[in-house]
Order: sequence, then structure tokens, then C-alpha cells
Amino acid sequence: MSTKIKPAPLPPGSTIGGYRVVRRISSGGFGIVYLALDSEGKQVAIKEYLPASLATRASNELQPVVAPEKLSLYRLGLKSFFEEGRSLAQISHASVVSVLNFFRENETVYMVMNYLEGATLQEFIVTARELKANKVFRESTIRSLFDEVLRGLRIVHQHKMLHLDIKPANVFITNDDKAVLIDFGAAREVLSKEGNFIRPMYTPGFAAPEMYRRDSQLGPWTDIYAIGACIYACMQGMPPSEAPQRQEKDRLTLSLSKLRGVYSDNLIEVVEWCMAMDPLSRPQSVFALQKELTREGERRYTKLKVQERMRMQFDNMVHDAKRNLQKFGGTERGVVPDSKRKT
Repeated sequence: MSTKIKPAPLPPGSTIGGYRVVRRISSGGFGIVYLALDSEGKQVAIKEYLPASLATRASNELQPVVAPEKLSLYRLGLKSFFEEGRSLAQISHASVVSVLNFFRENETVYMVMNYLEGATLQEFIVTARELKANKVFRESTIRSLFDEVLRGLRIVHQHKMLHLDIKPANVFITNDDKAVLIDFGAAREVLSKEGNFIRPMYTPGFAAPEMYRRDSQLGPWTDIYAIGACIYACMQGMPPSEAPQRQEKDRLTLSLSKLRGVYSDNLIEVVEWCMAMDPLSRPQSVFALQKELTREGERRYTKLKVQERMRMQFDNMVHDAKRNLQKFGGTERGVVPDSKRKT
């Protein structure tokens, strides 16, 4: 499926579309992301369409090389990537990565985005898991964080788009504490349907079961499954079992039952609802999920002793007091996992 040698990144100092490449930030199976400077010296992130399974590029070269038998599939993904850039450029929302420009050059497509400084939710989960034994994130943090994410996702769906690759690594927490959806997977989805390599396209645990079947209809419920899996990861500190394993033996309810008393019944039920194997049994819209996720007044904690309940209330009071103190001091902060929050 994949080539033995990964395509080389563009050389530092290269100029593409009027932007100067500074360095490679990251690379994956479908492209490379660079830090670059625009004509005014402002930092931007540029994502290059360069699927490693279809194209190669030698060191210090600009143009990819695609084998003739792979050219039609390469162009199909390129067209989807270009359309994705055009669609994202029409969306202006704080929780969706901003596409500033997109252009064709070097027989491929480049997507220019705001350069974000911070860390991914995946990095926060790993850090928090190492720091805390009983609980990865507090429930109020999870609810607030995903309320932000869902506000952005709702706009995406209103533009008749799907993300199709929601996972903690694609939820970026900026240094000013904003949650931003990054790295959409439209081109990846198109290639998976046309090519012979479907399963490796998706991140185990976060891909809905219908993404493993070529004849299944995808929709908002597909992204919602991934949201539920992300919330699960924030609660457990690790991803859930991947969909094919769940079809054989589903341990989701058992895993979540061990968190009763740590998280509310309502939050646990929300995760089960989002991650239903049958797409029709999930929330059919982001709005339906938002309504349930914000029902804080109906939280019910089970298996808690009186002392534990009092301690939880006290922790919440301390947390609220610190937040109010930050506001009073003129440093309004957004929602980030507890391991990132400065007190």
C-alpha cells in the first residue's frame, strides 16, 4: 500500500505561491504541513497534498512524481483536496481552522492556513494521563471543551461538509485556550472509496463503523461518533476499541460503567449515544448533541459517599473562584484541560 521511501519535504527557503517555506511542521500519509512566511513576513501554515501511497519526491525537488497507473487516483484526491480548501475558505469560525488561500503549483495543491501555536488535545490527554491516576480531565472541562468544538462542527455541517477525521490529534488547543478543529479528511475519504486501501486511512477507535464499508452513507452522525470517541479518550486517557472489534465483542458499556461515580451518568450516556454502532441510533445532528451536552442541571452522580460528594462540590467551588479571580484580574482564559491551566 505504501512506498518504502516517504516523499521528501520541500527544501527550506523554497517559494510557493508567494510564500517562503521555513521548515516542515509535520507530515502524514496524505500530506506535509510547513511553517511559511507570507509577503509581509507573517507566519502561516501551508498544507501540501502529497499522499505517500501515490506519490514520491526526491530530496531538494519541488514536483512530486506519480506513477502512470496511480495518476488518475492521485488527481481524484487532488481535486477533493482543492474543493475542501475552497469550502473551508468560506467558513469563518473561531473553532474551525481558517483557510486564507489555496492554489495549484508543482502539480499539486497547497492550502494556506492560520499558524496556530499550542498543542493538540492528544498531547494534553497523554500529559494528563501521566499526572492523574483517578481522573484524566474534570467533567466541566470536557463539557466546555466539546461545546466549543461542536459550535465549529455545526458550522461545518451547515456548509454541507463533513470533517471525517475527528480525533484528539485533530483538535488543537491554542496558547490563548481556544479549541480548533484542524486537518479535515475529505481527500482521504475519496481515495479510500476509490482505491484498495480503506482501513489504514482511519485512526483506530475514532472512525465510525460505516467508514469501513464502501456502500455505507456518511453524514453528521459519522462525525458525531468520532466526537463521542474523543470524549471517551478524555475520560479514559486512551482511545476506545476500533469499530470492527466492537462488532465482534462490544466492551464499551463495560468500560464506561467503571467510570460511574467519577463522571456523571449523563456524560456516560452521551458517549454511549454518540458511539452507537447503528448510525440511526446516534444523534442525527450536532444541535441534538449540544442540547444534551449542556444539560448540566440534570447531572446525576452515582456510587458517591457523602464525603466524596462534598469534596466534589468543594473542588468545583475552588475552580469557579479561581476562574472568577482570573476574570477580575483582566486575564479572561478559555477552556483547556486541567494540566494546561495556570492557577
